[in-house]
Amino acid sequence: MTKSLLFVGVGGQGIILASKILTEGLVKFGFDVKMSEVHGMAQRGGSVTTQVRFGEKVYSPLIGEGEADVIVAFEKVEAARWIKYLKKGGTLVVNDYEIYPQSVLVGQEVYPDDVIQKLKENVENVVVFNAAEVAERLGNIKAQNIVLLGALIKALGIENLDWESVIKENLPEKMHDINIKAIREGMKLS
Repeated sequence: MTKSLLFVGVGGQGIILASKILTEGLVKFGFDVKMSEVHGMAQRGGSVTTQVRFGEKVYSPLIGEGEADVIVAFEKVEAARWIKYLKKGGTLVVNDYEIYPQSVLVGQEVYPDDVIQKLKENVENVVVFNAAEVAERLGNIKAQNIVLLGALIKALGIENLDWESVIKENLPEKMHDINIKAIREGMKLS
């Protein structure tokens, strides 16, 4: 059975790195995996998405509306923007974190207050936590992407695979400890 995952967020949040670590791990553990990434205006804080599909045999990385088994939103407004891609009964993992787009920063728009509440009203399976706070508590706010990856791994039920070795194979040695802590902590959150 093929699983479809959509990562959404803002440039600079480590979305592509988290997707690549997941993809590398899934390949290592014997799955056929396809990944596609869209950067948008990533360097300017714009929207970034990656699509990952894995299973016994996968022919395309592309996910249509209503087809994602899990959406991992690194920023909560991005969750709202992409929610139409989640299938009925799918799981939404949301980082309760705000990054204001340029339009909000210059006063053209207002950042919505009730994003999480609206998501919970429209999606049955929602996992919400502040990955930045978790990563900061562990010692490095930049590890929030790996905290979210851990929550996704738990939501998929594949936490029994050796993700620590995947972290070690894909990150510099000086980043191993913090990211191993982050992935473990993320697996406790979903």
